[in-house]
Amino acid sequence: MQVFGEWIHTSHGLASVFQSAQPYPHVIIDGFLSDELANGLLSEFPAIDHMPKSRDYIFGNKHELSSVSAAGPASAAYFSAVTGGQFQHAISDLSGHSLFVDTQFHGGGFHQGADKSFLDMHVDFNVHPLHANWHRYLNCLLYLNKDWDPHYGGELLLKADPNDDAVSIAPIFNRAVIMLTGDHTFHGYQAMTLPDGVTRKSVATYAYEEIEAGSLQSRTTRWTPESPSLFKRLVASQYGVAVKWKNKLFGSRTASNR
Repeated sequence: MQVFGEWIHTSHGLASVFQSAQPYPHVIIDGFLSDELANGLLSEFPAIDHMPKSRDYIFGNKHELSSVSAAGPASAAYFSAVTGGQFQHAISDLSGHSLFVDTQFHGGGFHQGADKSFLDMHVDFNVHPLHANWHRYLNCLLYLNKDWDPHYGGELLLKADPNDDAVSIAPIFNRAVIMLTGDHTFHGYQAMTLPDGVTRKSVATYAYEEIEAGSLQSRTTRWTPESPSLFKRLVASQYGVAVKWKNKLFGSRTASNR
């Protein structure tokens, strides 16, 4: 089975597109997977009721499941592809850094949201909670939404500053967004209006580079919700402190629980 679309053979040419993109480095790849694999992955996508609720707390409303390889043969093929050498070479070329994919999909994997699903604007954690020498460098977000009506909303929003206007990317079928994750790579999506039976589906894959443990000050997810209530603003301002204490007392949740 062919895995990736034709872009994989010319991935080196995407580096300039990635680096020059606004508001921060990213690239949009339509036809990310072969039609056969994309359709197979969609057919195996878990039912939303079989996926745990994400722990974004008041900052999001969606479901996540990290066990991509266990969903079926197409999902196993996708897992092998994005954790394999060809994709690693492509994203390393793209970024100019030597990168590898987290095979445990910690925080990643299948993501799904139904009516009123949202994810507040945020910057991702920068050091892997279970590997102090892994620096998170790229997100690869693959969308699997056929016949997506623009009236549904759910566009991926990118900002370099919470007060900026956002770059908006529709989450259409077999489109991937490979994006830098750093101190100012704000992203999220606004609350959607979806009919019964329609959900926003994506597969999130995260790539890292090795660093010397302790050379980078670790940061948990930093939330910057748009037009927040006083309560949400207060929680966002103290979120990092709360997560540090939670991890000290209870440890970080492993990817198998997502």
